[in-house]
Formats: sequence, C-alpha cells, structure tokens
Amino acid sequence: MVLYNPWHGCHKISPGCLNCYVYRIDALYGRDPSVVVKNASFNAPIKRNRQGDYLIPSGETVYTCFSSDFLVEEADAWRHDVWAMMRQRPDLTFIFLTKRIQRLASVLPADWGEGYDNVVIGCTVENQAQADLRLPVFLSLPIKHRNIICEPFLEAIDLSAYLSDQVEAVLAGGESGSEARVCDYGWVLSLREQAVSKGVAFHYHQTGALLLKDGKLYKIPRKNQADQAEKAKLDWSK
Repeated sequence: MVLYNPWHGCHKISPGCLNCYVYRIDALYGRDPSVVVKNASFNAPIKRNRQGDYLIPSGETVYTCFSSDFLVEEADAWRHDVWAMMRQRPDLTFIFLTKRIQRLASVLPADWGEGYDNVVIGCTVENQAQADLRLPVFLSLPIKHRNIICEPFLEAIDLSAYLSDQVEAVLAGGESGSEARVCDYGWVLSLREQAVSKGVAFHYHQTGALLLKDGKLYKIPRKNQADQAEKAKLDWSK
C-alpha cells in the first residue's frame, strides 16, 4: 500500500466534513487546511531511481489524495496530470474517495471512456441525505470500479436502492478524534445485511472513537479502532 497525496487541503461541504482529520492535524502545525496546495510529491507515481525503475513498484495499491478530495475545485489545473500518470502506470491500482462526485463528469480525461481499469472510485455518504444526493449521480457515471464509503457513519443509512453488481464494496467506519460523533453498531450491522443480501462485499474499517453497542457507549482509543472493527468479523465478500 502506498499513500500518494498530489495536493493537500480542502474546504468543507457537508456534515461528514465537520471534524475532518486533515483540519485536526493541520491545526497542530498552525496550517490553514482550507488552502489547497500542490505537494512536492506530485509526480511520485512516475518517479524513477538511477537504474530507471519506478520508485513505486508494479502491483502496488496507491491510495490517492487522502489529505484532500481528488475532485476539489482548487485542484482543477493539476488533475489532468494525475490522470495522465494513472494512465502511464496501468500496473498500479489507484484508489480515491470523494464527496464531490457531482464534479466527476466535468473533469474526466478525454480518453476515459467507460473508465480506467486501474482506478477505483469511492463515493462517501455519511448520512441518508448525502446518499440520496450523491449515489444516483455516482451510479450514472462511467466507472469501472466503484465503492460506497459510509465514513464517518453518522446515522442509519438505507443503501438498498443503490446496491447492485455496479458496486464492488461497501465500507463503513465511525468517526475518530476528540470531537467524534457516536456511531451505532446497529447501523453497521444493518448496512452489512444490505450489502450481503445484494452480493456486495462489505468491510468494517474502524469503530470510531464512540461506539454505541447494545445500549452501552464505548470510548475506544484511536490505536484500537481498526483492530476492534476487525475483531467484530463483519467483513464479507463473495
């Protein structure tokens, strides 16, 4: 796994952004996270060593733009170069998440066609309103590999109308950080049931800092949130 952030910073657009971890981290360093800047690592996917080999080896999964939103407006001038690097490296799998799926059609490269085989797009929906707003657009677009991401998971969400063989996976996770909002374990179980019933893979990413389970509220340290989710053994695939 490789983390690749071609730019940094974002502006908040929906309830899921309220306690954004990028804002939380930038505050520690006195940075303004709403200012989008191009990173020095921008060309990382195509950088080579002295022997001419790519620094990111073939077969890696590249998690792209996790300190911003890949479709953020301020990065429009730079994004076409990232599309080109994705095209140049078909031996890598690029994954990016977005809360701005409505912008995708207007910023796709000319040769996108039905989608690049090596690009996975995750649409983030933190509540029912955002699911109903974003997912009809998401499913209408030409994308080869798509996931639905419910994180931070803020309320019960019914995805049943949007799950089909167009969607490869549903991922769920609670909110982390000192200001985290509660995630109800019942919501997670319901979402898993919806995914499994439609034959869609399910992954429970993290519990979040505050997990309500069987009427009891658990405060879970950040270091244990992924492990506790894994121990629940909710992950499922065909």
